[in-house]
Amino acid sequence: MRSSDRAAASASSRLHLCLLQLLLLLLWPAPLGCMDNPKGKQKSQLRPREVVDLYNGMCLQGPAGVPGRDGNPGANGIPGTPGIPGRDGFKGEKGECLRETFEETWSPNYKQCSWSALNYGIDLGKIAECTFTKMRSNSALRVLFSGSLRLKCKSACCQRWYFTFNGAECSGPLPIEAIIYLDQGSPEMNSTINIHRTSSVEGLCEGISAGLVDVAVWVGTCADYPKGDASTGWNSVSRIIIEELPK
Repeated sequence: MRSSDRAAASASSRLHLCLLQLLLLLLWPAPLGCMDNPKGKQKSQLRPREVVDLYNGMCLQGPAGVPGRDGNPGANGIPGTPGIPGRDGFKGEKGECLRETFEETWSPNYKQCSWSALNYGIDLGKIAECTFTKMRSNSALRVLFSGSLRLKCKSACCQRWYFTFNGAECSGPLPIEAIIYLDQGSPEMNSTINIHRTSSVEGLCEGISAGLVDVAVWVGTCADYPKGDASTGWNSVSRIIIEELPK
């Protein structure tokens, strides 16, 4: 027999013994001499209660029972009322502005217009033109005219060769030009000398919008000097080269 079973049997035996003793005391006859005595009668009525109290104190308490299992979880309670809205926090410090620079891949953009022999003998006006597609507004245009130029006159004279962009000279920052000046010289010199030399007119122009650009070369007069007899592109190749460059 296990120890737990033996303890339970011993406790049961003691309980039965206590009950038996209590029963015998309750059935024990009261003394005859006390039958007519009211006070004795009162004591006789109180005796069983005193006996119960006495023997209750003599009985030993049995072992504790096995703990019960946890009950099932209860249902959710009623939702509480919403709390008071919180106050706005303190204003934060001003952040730093960070700028990211993305480098764009630059693709070459250029064009060349050429003529085998212009042989253009005008003294004032447009000589040649070349249309170019500019891809970006924040870029610059590099232009070059290469060809033979000539000026002759009997007295001092000056001619000017220059570029225009959509009909206007460059203003970013200044016009792109080249001049030839011829002086009369001394009486011994022949003022009708006729020399053709290959020359160039070149420069950069900024501030031109993206899109189609009409690039042209013109010939005109110099300030405060009379015009002479001009010639452009005689008996040789002339060309205009246009290139878009990043700023």
